[in-house]
Formats: sequence, C-alpha cells, structure tokens
Amino acid sequence: MRTERPGWLGPAALFLTVTVMAAGLLVALQPFTGLSGEVLELVQFGPALGVAAVAVVWPSQVRDLLASGTARGPRVAVLLSAPALVALAVAGSLLLHGSVPTRDPNSLAAPFWVVVVAQFVGACGEEIGWRGFLQPLLRTRFGALGSSAAVGLLWGCWHVQIFVQAPGWAAGFLAATVAMSVLLGLAWERIGAHRLLIAGGFHTLVNLGMLLFLDEESGAVEPMVLFGVASVLVALPWVLAAGRPARTDRLATT
Repeated sequence: MRTERPGWLGPAALFLTVTVMAAGLLVALQPFTGLSGEVLELVQFGPALGVAAVAVVWPSQVRDLLASGTARGPRVAVLLSAPALVALAVAGSLLLHGSVPTRDPNSLAAPFWVVVVAQFVGACGEEIGWRGFLQPLLRTRFGALGSSAAVGLLWGCWHVQIFVQAPGWAAGFLAATVAMSVLLGLAWERIGAHRLLIAGGFHTLVNLGMLLFLDEESGAVEPMVLFGVASVLVALPWVLAAGRPARTDRLATT
C-alpha cells in the first residue's frame, strides 16, 4: 500500500514547536553543567532535538531531506564567506573608530582548540535543523530564495534575546541571520555532499569571529549593525549569481 508524503506544514510545525521548547529547557539546564557559553551553549542542540522529534513521526521524510547528494559545488567559497563577513564588520569598526575591540584567545574560558571543537559541534547541532532539515523542507513549497529567507527569519527569532535588545541591535541581528541563511540556502543548490559539515564550518567561523573581534554580546548596537550590514554585503553576490542562470534560460527559450 502506498503511503502519501506528509507535505511540509506538519513536519515544519512539529520541528519548530520542539525546537523552541527544547531551547527553553536547555537554557535552564546550562547553569547546572558548569559550561561557559564561550565554549558551548546547550541551546544550540534545540534544532537537533526538533529534527529527532520529526524523525520519530516521519522517518523517511527526514532521511530524504538530510541525505547528501554527490554534486561538487563552491564549498571553499562558502567557508571563505565567513571570514570575509567578519572582516567587513571589522573594517567598518576601523573606519568609524580607528580601532577594533579584540579578545585574546588565551583569555577564553577554555583552551582555544577546545573552544573551536565545541563551537563546531554546537554549530552542527543548529545547522542540522535549520539548513539540514527545515530549509530543504520549505524549499519544496517556497523555492530556494523564499525558503532560505524564511528560515533565516525563524532562525533569528529563535534567538529570543533579540526581543529584549534595542531595536537597532535586533534589526542588525535579523539582517545577519536572513542574509547568512540566504547565502547558505543558495549555495545548497550547487553543493551536494558534506552540506552539514560546510554549514557547521561556516557557522563556527562566524561565531569565532564574533567572539574574538566584535563586541556584540555587550548589547552595543553598532557592532551588531555592522555585522548585519556585512552579512548582507557578503550574501549579495550569491543572490546575483543565483539569478544569472534563470535569465540565461529565459533568453535561450525566446
């Protein structure tokens, strides 16, 4: 007997519900672990738990969405986009103030290599949900650009601290999450294998750059606005590149 696919709405709703609820629980558990947020934030595993919940109900759909292809796309370009993004934000700070707030890696709560590994694990915990599961799920309904932008907005709002920050800080943060999500989502159109590792690597490099060079954790508006503007500028070439094949195809058919 043939089983119909569940569509996108039910799995998306279950994923988001569990991800939000798990995030609250993991934030509450963090103080009891003794882990510094500089090393690893448990909340990053909320999306992974959301995927696990959907997999219990619709295992074949989750398996298909997470499956890697064989296409070889611009993986290095995706990873290099992360330090480029941080560099642009740093350049903006230099232009405005002539200096950049920097953090000595030796002053972190753990050895730097431990922070790097833990940040990568946490980033993958997020990315398996947002880019690994939700983005390809929504793509079946909203297309590459629309699904990527929607996931970026949901991803940003999932960071509930934005709702207690200044409007400028929240706007910069949401601009960054949408822009980074669009970059990754459009890159996915040409990347098959190792998507989770590429997304996790990108996410890790961005987080490390913010930790070492940007003072956005203080709640200061300017660093976050610079981060948002830099994210949009780095994502823009990906948007333009994604539009070129479509225009070429239309010309070929006229």
